[in-house]
Amino acid sequence: MARQNTVFKEAYNRYAAALRTDTALPSEPEIAAQLGVSRSTARAILTRLSEEGIIRWNKRQKTVLRQPTDRDLFPSEETDSLHDIIERSFMQRILADDAAPGMQINELELAREIGTGTTSVREFLIRFSRFGLIEKRPNSHWTLKGFTREFALELADVREMFELHSAAEFGRLPKGHQAWTDLAAIRDDHHAMLADINQRFRDFSVLDERFHLLIHRASKNRFIADFYDAIAIVFHYHYQWNKTAARERNERAIHEHLDYIAALESGDQPAIEKACRAHLHSARQTLLQSLPQMTSESG
Repeated sequence: MARQNTVFKEAYNRYAAALRTDTALPSEPEIAAQLGVSRSTARAILTRLSEEGIIRWNKRQKTVLRQPTDRDLFPSEETDSLHDIIERSFMQRILADDAAPGMQINELELAREIGTGTTSVREFLIRFSRFGLIEKRPNSHWTLKGFTREFALELADVREMFELHSAAEFGRLPKGHQAWTDLAAIRDDHHAMLADINQRFRDFSVLDERFHLLIHRASKNRFIADFYDAIAIVFHYHYQWNKTAARERNERAIHEHLDYIAALESGDQPAIEKACRAHLHSARQTLLQSLPQMTSESG
């Protein structure tokens, strides 16, 4: 269960929250299809529900005994959406193979690693393929096409337009909005990483993704949210592609983030735009410096 622990927790919470007392539950394959997870994960969900006394499980008969309470669910910080889990696993697979053009991606293997159903993985890959980074092949296989300088520059241009808009919207959020609490937690995580930068600099890409995702969500724009997949895989994970001077580069980016966060918290729109532009300019340069290790110009 170690590899699919997060998938299990997220799916368990979704399924438990929808249960109603005295209803009969369907078969394991039906539950797996409903949740978009593997049969083993569906079985683990039923096992936990039974152990917690939420359902009675007698061979094929499964009956809900009581409504789950908040105490029966996993805390939100331990769960992610299934899409986020698949996206993270996909990125880690690419990083493990140095994002080499021509790398093969198998739907079934990726689904097994994550502990989810192949349908969910296939839907993610189809959705992601429109960015031109992967290409469908026969028999549930996909090929990584590689990253070119032209692709990176086009992406950087669009990212700048979207993030400037999102940052401005973030600065206008009411002070009681949950996003400010989330931003304060991310700010504290930046300071903690900075205090132990020699040991933790490799963890920066995850923190970078959390920070920029929070900003993008403030736009409440479906097209910006949809575009975020391509932004994440190129901009946030390129910190791991190029290992040269990684500690210094990540430390500089942390300081830029802290300046950016201070500007957002000030609510000063000119300051927000200035900090946003400064960081995006730096991110563009470090991305371009990573390109020789990512792919050749002909990729």
